[in-house]
Amino acid sequence: MSSLHTAPLISPELKSDIHRVFSLQQQHQYEVARSTAQQRITKLRRLSDAILSHRSDIEAALWADLRKGPTEVSVSELGVVLHEIRHTIKHLQSWMTPKRVGSSLTLFRSHSEIVYEPKGVCLILSPWNFPLNLALDPLVSAIAAGNTVILKPSEFAPNCNAVIRKILGECFPPGEVSLFEGDATVAQELLSLPFNHIFFTGSPQVGKIVMRAAAEHLASVTLELGGKSPVLVDKSANLDAAAAKIVWLKCMNAGQTCIAPDYVLVHESLHDALLEKMKTKIQQFYGKTPAAIKQGPDLCRMIQERHFGRVKSLLDDAVHRGATIVFGGETDESERYIAPTILTEIPEEAKIWEEEIFGPVLLIRKYKTLEQAIGYINGKPKALAIYLFSGDSRLTDKVIAETRCGGVTVNDCGPHFYNSELPFGGSNNSGIGKCHGEFGFLEFTNQRGVLYQARWMPNTDFFLPPYGGKVRQWMLEGVVKWF
Repeated sequence: MSSLHTAPLISPELKSDIHRVFSLQQQHQYEVARSTAQQRITKLRRLSDAILSHRSDIEAALWADLRKGPTEVSVSELGVVLHEIRHTIKHLQSWMTPKRVGSSLTLFRSHSEIVYEPKGVCLILSPWNFPLNLALDPLVSAIAAGNTVILKPSEFAPNCNAVIRKILGECFPPGEVSLFEGDATVAQELLSLPFNHIFFTGSPQVGKIVMRAAAEHLASVTLELGGKSPVLVDKSANLDAAAAKIVWLKCMNAGQTCIAPDYVLVHESLHDALLEKMKTKIQQFYGKTPAAIKQGPDLCRMIQERHFGRVKSLLDDAVHRGATIVFGGETDESERYIAPTILTEIPEEAKIWEEEIFGPVLLIRKYKTLEQAIGYINGKPKALAIYLFSGDSRLTDKVIAETRCGGVTVNDCGPHFYNSELPFGGSNNSGIGKCHGEFGFLEFTNQRGVLYQARWMPNTDFFLPPYGGKVRQWMLEGVVKWF
């Protein structure tokens, strides 16, 4: 999603259409909310079938937008969404069932429960880096929770957007799910409307704009952001596994991944060995020579020229200030190509330390003591993920206890994202709220507390004024101890 700061005015026709659909969804929301678990499951099955029927279109679109190969499409886009649908279908009935809870002694003869009701009309603002996955994953949760939804995908993935529009048009009427394409002007217009919930995936900078807009209507928000996710490689780590996993996730989608490793903190005794193993892994995965790596089918490209220029500028600035390129560094503006690149000896004043790289450039930094590494991680804004490679369980527990982030994977990179039983999301700078599985369902749900009092209660006037009388005062004082 592009910046929302300086956008021209939206066309009157599009503005009118946005307001028409929003009004339609406001009117339709209670009918959708009354749908049963089975009715919602039917909708999700219809969505799954439509996705599968358009699989070849999706693969072609993602190749056109990002040069993403079909295997990576299966792993990082199609597989994620289809698994989310299957998991939701399996558990939705139990998620929707009101949960009976206990009551205090003072509320005897009553019973209480939590009822899961839809939030209402929801807005999903999705990004370009995983244009199918990050648009449809939250949509699955919103549908499961019984909401109406307007989806606004990033304008930087137009081919994938066209396929998503076709899929949603086959599955849902506009009063239930609708999609609007366009640039920041469309996002601004949508954010001016009184949605009940807004789900945004993107950068912390734009997340702040979304949150300010939501505050105007006191809309709840889910912000899936990012940040500089670190990897800590302890001296007891399996270096082969660490090198392979770090390289794989860093190079997936050309590093344009919110959970990609941003920098590696490696114990000084392993620094040189880890570098050699990572270089070897890149060559094993993508090609023996720079030309072979570039021509291979498994590396994506930067999404557009501006993003290519931003990442190249960060790389050039780091090298200019004294950083060493130990692998890669090749770029081709005509193809928006940046080779998998490893940097060491990066000066602290380099701009590449200041923001999420969001490209296939990896920073390597030595550490002497664990306390030094933890202090460095905690000195930066909270990351979306921390990856830890270690064979020492006590060290692992210490890192988890003394750092803060959205999620952790130990001895791997990224799979916590794929587990629908885990909450996925950030903390503060890296996000607000959670998604996936039941956590995504709850994000689009108001958990309403309901207490049922018995129709007839003896001495119902006991707690009502006037409160005079010593015996009554003594009894009321006793009640305080029971709450």
